[in-house]
Amino acid sequence: MAKMTMVQAINMALRQEMEKDDRVIVMGEDVGLDGGVFRVTEGLIEQFGEQRVLDTPLAESAIAGMAVGMAAYGLRPVCEIQFSGFAYHSFHQLESHAARFRRRSQGRFQMSLVLRAPYGGGVRALEHHSESREAYWAHTPGLKMVIPSGPRNARALLVAAIRDPDPVIFYESKALYRAFREEVPEEEEVLPIGRPRIVRAGDDITLIAYGAMLRPTLEAAEELQKRDGLGAEVIDLLTISPLDDTLLTESVRKTGRAVVIHEASRSFGPGAEIVARLVESAFYYLEAPIERVTGYDLIIPLFSQEQNYIPSVRRIVRAARKTVNA
Repeated sequence: MAKMTMVQAINMALRQEMEKDDRVIVMGEDVGLDGGVFRVTEGLIEQFGEQRVLDTPLAESAIAGMAVGMAAYGLRPVCEIQFSGFAYHSFHQLESHAARFRRRSQGRFQMSLVLRAPYGGGVRALEHHSESREAYWAHTPGLKMVIPSGPRNARALLVAAIRDPDPVIFYESKALYRAFREEVPEEEEVLPIGRPRIVRAGDDITLIAYGAMLRPTLEAAEELQKRDGLGAEVIDLLTISPLDDTLLTESVRKTGRAVVIHEASRSFGPGAEIVARLVESAFYYLEAPIERVTGYDLIIPLFSQEQNYIPSVRRIVRAARKTVNA
């Protein structure tokens, strides 16, 4: 198997799905001739032409609106929003139409569209370029919210998202685009949307993360093992909505302790929902209060201070020790 970055793995998913299904359309600002702002769509216009790789105007609402119309007529558009902070302009089309169309039409129309957007900090970007606003989309009934954590699962989840009958918001961490490589098989690989996975087994504490936060969480687990002798079980959510909490519950019932880690701001974030579900399903198994390690309740600062905002290995380790020693 070839070793790929996340950029290369996502490009492979798009290319292979476009080869298999001529209903798949890629569209967005600069996705054609320039290959996308992060070069994720590089080479697609040369292979598939301007009819299937569309350079759009600088108008996110129009991109989403066109995608809704295409999906209603049976196409499978994959939209790229250059940065997730620009996706707010598309919210009306996605919430009022894409998320509701199957119900509104009593199942007559599917709404197979994907909105891809780079999210998160860590790359010294400008304002409106580093947000983690997954809670907006996850809170919207009818939308699915997927956040991969590495090249291989990004490829497999994007394939699933393209084939899904419902609209999928697909967040890609900019910090992970070229951070590391993984082996990605050439043959088809699909991960089901809505299922988390255990990436590190342990018996003493459960660490729950997703997207860019998985790597520092794994580093924290290693430090806890080395310095404290604690076996941390690490769970990668992969999907924020629908959120399957079965695996989370089983893990916390086993360990009795949990820490939830995400880059999004703390209040009303995904961590709050996870904690609420664990209290509902595993309260009598808890040995200590559940901790959250998150971004702060403020706009993510510019690059000189952004590392103080983003959860670090040190903060995760500190929260885990607090829970264990409670």
